[in-house]
Amino acid sequence: MLYIVLFFLAFSFFLYVLLGGADFGAGILELFSSKENKKLIKKTVYSVMGPVWEANHIWIIILIVILWIAFPGYYNILVIYLHIPLTLVLLGITLRGVAFVFRHYDAVKDKSQILYDKMFELSCVVTPIFLGMTFGTLISGNIVLMDPAENPDFVILFITPWFQAFPIAIGLFFAALCTFLAATFLIGEVDLENRKLYIRKATIATYTVILLGLITLVIGYTQEKQFVLDFIQNYYALGLVSISAILIFPLWYSIRKGDYILCRFFAGLQVILIITAALFAHYPDIIITKTGAISLLDNAAPPEVIKVLAISLLVGGFLILPGLFHLLKSFKMIKILETTTAPDHDH
Repeated sequence: MLYIVLFFLAFSFFLYVLLGGADFGAGILELFSSKENKKLIKKTVYSVMGPVWEANHIWIIILIVILWIAFPGYYNILVIYLHIPLTLVLLGITLRGVAFVFRHYDAVKDKSQILYDKMFELSCVVTPIFLGMTFGTLISGNIVLMDPAENPDFVILFITPWFQAFPIAIGLFFAALCTFLAATFLIGEVDLENRKLYIRKATIATYTVILLGLITLVIGYTQEKQFVLDFIQNYYALGLVSISAILIFPLWYSIRKGDYILCRFFAGLQVILIITAALFAHYPDIIITKTGAISLLDNAAPPEVIKVLAISLLVGGFLILPGLFHLLKSFKMIKILETTTAPDHDH
């Protein structure tokens, strides 16, 4: 039963990175575009993500609920020591949702649209950065576990751990990853002429991800972060990263050709390989504190709780996943299942 819970935990995590990450990336693309290109991106985002943008963010809720029930020790560390970046993430998700709805459905088209646009773009940048910083802090070894007998200092406990170079580098890397996903996923959503814009942005985003990934590894290595040292010494992790690196060449080829199905396949596969490599090297000791690593499995709930949760997840998955699949297919979100290599509006 524990492995069923772990499967849904990993499943929710990967889907949120891919789908929620692409949502955030669309706003980052919009922020770093010219006035003319912003109009195109805004129109594309509404047509593609408008029907399902809420569904893309249910995965983080499932992820948090699973942690809360099945792994309360991990959940406690997360919400106690990282409550500041998590609060900023929650604020960013809320502002993004408000701006997304109001700038599209507001009946009055006045200067408030400028405010909605800025809210949407900035929240799309800030939120993935703080999400990445939260994960970076968990694996950084910066967290100081509280000892009530030692009169804990607020700054040392709740600010210093995440406000450092390594977590910030991971935050920027994740934001770049979101931009890469959005640019790649949107290639097949426009006509041939406008497709060049997303091909160019996907290429730039790919270089940015590679550069920030290398910078993050260098910072982690020079600061002797245990997670990074274990990562570069793990043959399985290095093998997965090597496969991901090799896939860059067919990805670039498919991007230049505008083959949106292969673009999405290779982009999604690369992200999954990179994340799997990072987590595999240190599983099950995902959280690393100043006093050592903490095992995910050692902090699991009693078997009776795990059993009930596993059955609930199976029943919920059986009922909800087919409906979600139908929703995505109805709005033509699952392009990879289509047999044609060109969207309808090309003809």
